Amino acid sequence: MRILIVEDEHLIARRLERFCREILGERLETLRVVTAFDEASARLAEMPIDLLLLDLNLNGRNGMELLQASVAGSFHTIIVSANVEQALKAFEYGVLDFVPKPFTPERFAQALKRVTDAEGRAAHAAKFLAVRKYGNVKLIPIDEVLYAQGAGAYAELVLGDGSRELHDKTLEKLHALLPPVFERIHKSYVVRLTAVVALHAQEATTRLSSRMECAFPWDARVTRIYAKKSASAATTNCS
Repeated sequence: MRILIVEDEHLIARRLERFCREILGERLETLRVVTAFDEASARLAEMPIDLLLLDLNLNGRNGMELLQASVAGSFHTIIVSANVEQALKAFEYGVLDFVPKPFTPERFAQALKRVTDAEGRAAHAAKFLAVRKYGNVKLIPIDEVLYAQGAGAYAELVLGDGSRELHDKTLEKLHALLPPVFERIHKSYVVRLTAVVALHAQEATTRLSSRMECAFPWDARVTRIYAKKSASAATTNCS
């Protein structure tokens, strides 16, 4: 794993570095520490990483600005900050976790597990997905996303109006940020379950509205997921 720590307090930066080395062991490939906003911005532009550990107060600069500029990146972000009033906003932008200062080794290990666990999900689902477009960052409301399709190192978002947007995260990383209503029905697809209206022998047909219908390959998990969804709906209708 390639990690960039952005923290202006020397002791906390050293502590984060030590915890990363102890918890990840041989899984840690590279680890860099930067203390200034501008240096962090430059590093993110030139150095591929898997995880950003970000403080929100960087020598008077607001780390949220760095988050908003980099949130469309292919990496996950964990906020480590005493600014807990910013937690909700940070989750809305798609961070994987928010670790409040002061923190224990156990709490930090829990945050890292969200990155290393293949089934790990964000502590709170994002409300927006950020995509790069024409040199800018565009925020796509989660409510507009019908499904996501894997596209190599990227994921293609398909919206309810039929338009498509390319996201820099892989399908696996993207799934970790989405609310539970999204399920991975196949290695190449993550679908909004509330849009699924029928299952056929070799495909799942989904519809967000009467104007949009798509077919997907699916594996055995879908049968269990859809059966659970149908049972839940039946219970709701009877009550």
